[in-house]
Amino acid sequence: MTGIIALIIRILSNPYSNVIQKKLCAKGLKPLWVSFFSYFLLSLFMLIPALFINYGKFSAIFRLNVILAGVIGALGNKYLTQAVKYGELSVLGPINSYKSVISVIFAFFLLGEIPSLAGFFGILLIAAGSYFIFDTQKEGFSFGIFLRRDIKYRLYALVLTALEAVFIKKIIIMSDALTSFIFWCTSSAFFSFLFYTAGKNKIIPALNLSIKKYLGYFLLLGFSMFLMQFSTNIVFEHMNVSSALALFQLSSLVSVILGRQYFGEKNIGKKILGAIVMSAGAAVVILY
Repeated sequence: MTGIIALIIRILSNPYSNVIQKKLCAKGLKPLWVSFFSYFLLSLFMLIPALFINYGKFSAIFRLNVILAGVIGALGNKYLTQAVKYGELSVLGPINSYKSVISVIFAFFLLGEIPSLAGFFGILLIAAGSYFIFDTQKEGFSFGIFLRRDIKYRLYALVLTALEAVFIKKIIIMSDALTSFIFWCTSSAFFSFLFYTAGKNKIIPALNLSIKKYLGYFLLLGFSMFLMQFSTNIVFEHMNVSSALALFQLSSLVSVILGRQYFGEKNIGKKILGAIVMSAGAAVVILY
């Protein structure tokens, strides 16, 4: 029962986080700052439980996984925030189904695994579903649409978040859901800060603006990210990563609905149909 509740929370909270990220970027804040400051606020709220962790018990492998998850997670959230800044949620949400296709490609080239007939069928379903999604765009269903910056950033993000999920799962196995969450938000905040300052961006003006005018948005974003990642960790405790990722695809339907609700995005009927077909395809690829 706990796993089912966590799964529902994960499906709903992930797209809602994207809504707030898009709103903050529309107000002129840089995507990387939005990413860093939300992680930073989460880390502040985790200070007290972090005091009760016995850090000496963790192995070098555990610490390496934390670092890798932090670097990959910071980059993944950066590209995700950039994608939602420029694109429509009702288009970008369903694109997450391509994560399963990328995993098949990685498995083929790195492990020599050949997908089953069911896997090929799932890929065809994803392509068919994406036809309905992309047909609502001026480029239509073409290779050129994958070069559009919002689509391109979303693809970067899904590759990175797929890798991040593997390291998070390893961290959970070696600790627990709460400990994993604490390390996730603090390491992601640290590396997001490094990436932000490496770009010679100014910290004080962004900090003042975020606190004085948009703190409410950031607190809401931090809370939704907390629900998203902590529920993800609980789901990972109760099922394997592939099954969880397949079920997470249902959030694409929520993204389509929220895109219409908050930003007035059009052609929702066709996008819902495409999201359903793509989600089914992703589930087939991942599970079979």
